[in-house]
Amino acid sequence: MAATIARIGKPHGLRGEVTVQLHTDEPERRLAIGARLDTQAAPGSGVPRSLTVLSTRVHRGIWLVGFEEIPDRTGAESLRGTFLRAPQDAVDQDPAPDDAEGYFEEELVGLSVVSPGGELLGKVSGLQLGAAQDLLKIALPDGRQALVPFVEALVPVVDLQGGRVVLDAPPGLLDLAQ
Repeated sequence: MAATIARIGKPHGLRGEVTVQLHTDEPERRLAIGARLDTQAAPGSGVPRSLTVLSTRVHRGIWLVGFEEIPDRTGAESLRGTFLRAPQDAVDQDPAPDDAEGYFEEELVGLSVVSPGGELLGKVSGLQLGAAQDLLKIALPDGRQALVPFVEALVPVVDLQGGRVVLDAPPGLLDLAQ
């Protein structure tokens, strides 16, 4: 499966630049000028299957990216919510992630969330990247969603092979989802 590099946000300016929410710790390499990236967008959205990086820059701490295929703001608006993914051959050459920041969302989604004692608490439904820390999205058995800081103190074990993460949550943390 191709690794997610970024998710496209809103347009910036009139020349087709977009903001991106990074899902990689190597944006300089992954978003290098000339890099060809696969896209994942809603069916029927008209988003090209791949995009070629034309420009990158950081403005007030936010990454802005322009693509050869997107010349204007209207085209940039159509990309909102699109995931940028590394081509599979690039992923095959990457080392495996070794810490929480290195996990890709698609590796985590669907993993069981269990307490240190083994009690099923829910399933991982996503990963929300943040400036200070990432948040693990958890679908609770009663249908609610919980957001938990994805830090080693709360999530000491990520067992991809075993299909689970261990959540050592303080009392009441999951009740905040109400």
